[in-house]
Amino acid sequence: MKLGIVGLPNVGKSTLFNAVTKAGAESANYPFCTIDPNVGVVSVPDERLDVLREIYDSKKLVPTAIEFYDIAGLVKGASKGEGLGNKFLSHIREVEAIVHVVRCFEDPNVVHVDGSVGPLRDIETINLELIFSDIEIIDRRLMKAKKLLKSDKSLKAEVELLERIKEVLENGQSARVLDLTDDEKEMVKGFNLLSYKPIIYVSNVSEDDLISGEENDMVKEVKEHAKTEDAEVVIVCAKIEEEISQLEDDEKAEFLEELGLSESGLDRLIQAGYRLLGLMSFLTAGPQEVRAWTIKIGTKAPQAAGKIHTDMERGFIRAETIAFNDLVETGSMAAAKEKGLVRLEGKDYVVKDGDVIIFRFNV
Repeated sequence: MKLGIVGLPNVGKSTLFNAVTKAGAESANYPFCTIDPNVGVVSVPDERLDVLREIYDSKKLVPTAIEFYDIAGLVKGASKGEGLGNKFLSHIREVEAIVHVVRCFEDPNVVHVDGSVGPLRDIETINLELIFSDIEIIDRRLMKAKKLLKSDKSLKAEVELLERIKEVLENGQSARVLDLTDDEKEMVKGFNLLSYKPIIYVSNVSEDDLISGEENDMVKEVKEHAKTEDAEVVIVCAKIEEEISQLEDDEKAEFLEELGLSESGLDRLIQAGYRLLGLMSFLTAGPQEVRAWTIKIGTKAPQAAGKIHTDMERGFIRAETIAFNDLVETGSMAAAKEKGLVRLEGKDYVVKDGDVIIFRFNV
């Protein structure tokens, strides 16, 4: 999973990136301190792996991972090249979802590029640049499709869809607000539109606001806007996240407890990413290693096996499957088999979150 962190300059993007990846990206109180995107790989916390490691006495534990891209601060006019905008927009095309950091705190010591803090104005500035970039793509595609339509009537559906998208974009709305059929969704994927990418708005609040647990008016504005796009909202304090990232695991839990928080902002961000992209994890376990594998919800057993190796998908025979909780309750695969809790599943089996699976295949 690749997530691109975007936002206006000085909203806390690089601070958040440092916090979630411990990558030490340059974070400065001036625009464009990030030009090429910094990339950080973050392990996805999954307590189930620790439990399986104990059951199997495994030598290695391999969590699944997320790649975070710290993309430079966009400004008004980015789609026309302002502030190296074209370069930054091309970086956003490479990611599966956008993490849009929005400043929701006042601090006279941190300069805002527009002179004042305004979350909705900031969201509109970024979204419009993505929309302007998409309009150019749609116009080019539409011109080509209309020419070809004269000799190829099968392009009628594509032309109609492109015209619908163009109308929405020209009204200042992101392509993600469109209500599309499954076939249309497949078609849109091929357009690689920036404003169609799923989005998580990260409301970056002050330490006091986070600890109080009360949403300030700026956060409420962001949440109201997010409803119009079916977007996720995660409230974090990038400053606190950076402090948490410097601590060892046992210290983290203690620090969070002292602040009255049940989990870190990173954990909430990862959960939001999974929900937004419709992802889940299945597990494999043995004496050599326990590992989590990320797949789309609804993935069938052969395709899940292919996540491990293409040969396993090609030569798939069956999946020996047990729910994580059943395995923990019985204590071992052998005991679970005796109780009839291990199932033999075929090619049509839809893998469930937390399934512990042994794939049988022949190539």
